Amino acid sequence: MKLGTRGSALALAQAGTIAAAIEGCELETITTSGDRGFDANDDKERWVRELDAALLDGRIALAVHSAKDLPARLADGLVIAATPARANPFDVLCGAGSLEQLADGARIGTSSVRRSAQLRALRDDLQIDELRGNVDTRLAALEGDKYDAIVLAMAGLERLGRAGEAGALLDQMIPSAGQGTLAITAREGDSESIAVALALDDAATHRALAAERALIEVLEADCHTPVGAHATVEAQAMTLAAFVGRADGSAWLRDELTISDGSSTPEQLGREVGQRMLAAGANEVLGR
Repeated sequence: MKLGTRGSALALAQAGTIAAAIEGCELETITTSGDRGFDANDDKERWVRELDAALLDGRIALAVHSAKDLPARLADGLVIAATPARANPFDVLCGAGSLEQLADGARIGTSSVRRSAQLRALRDDLQIDELRGNVDTRLAALEGDKYDAIVLAMAGLERLGRAGEAGALLDQMIPSAGQGTLAITAREGDSESIAVALALDDAATHRALAAERALIEVLEADCHTPVGAHATVEAQAMTLAAFVGRADGSAWLRDELTISDGSSTPEQLGREVGQRMLAAGANEVLGR
């Protein structure tokens, strides 16, 4: 069985854990449009387009993605077959022990508009400077004098064995939908491959991802939209926290809703929170 993945160090580390859990699985490295370079006009499809094509034409049986890189709507004919247990979903500050320790006007490196919006909402004096590249490239940028700190996903650091680089967990910020979650995609109707993936599925993670993805679909969010979504499942309840804001931190909305188990589906929860945020002015905050 062939498992498709991007070729970055993080993607290979993630896919390697999945391949090791599937007997006879072989990794197939596929270069995506996103790997070839940044295009400001492109969207999340750039990270999945070639993997989707390989799935649909049968070159691979399954593909593994960082769930936060998946578009709100999958390509026709594909499904999320499984989501292993979620890693730490939060962002971390690297280069400083806390946001409070940073000097006035400190320079923070990130290319994420969601992170920029929340950082500026917390501290409007911060200077946000664009920083792109893989995890190693971003961490290496701290060795110069351009950035006082940078923001990364804790899950990525953990999967690369670099969790010690984290200075502070930014759990006051709402992460990207699907952050810390791996999504295994398959062809719709490919019962054999889906059954193999399902053996690795964590039900709570799958439900949380479904709620988060329903929210971003209602808000019509893409990688250029400052939106956060984080669902948690505890005992007999699910809670979804959400954020929308302007990249300059001048306006934002947060909402949180908890449902009891069985009262509605994760998708219904995501849609309800999305509609609540729209009613509260999310489109205006986003400048639409």
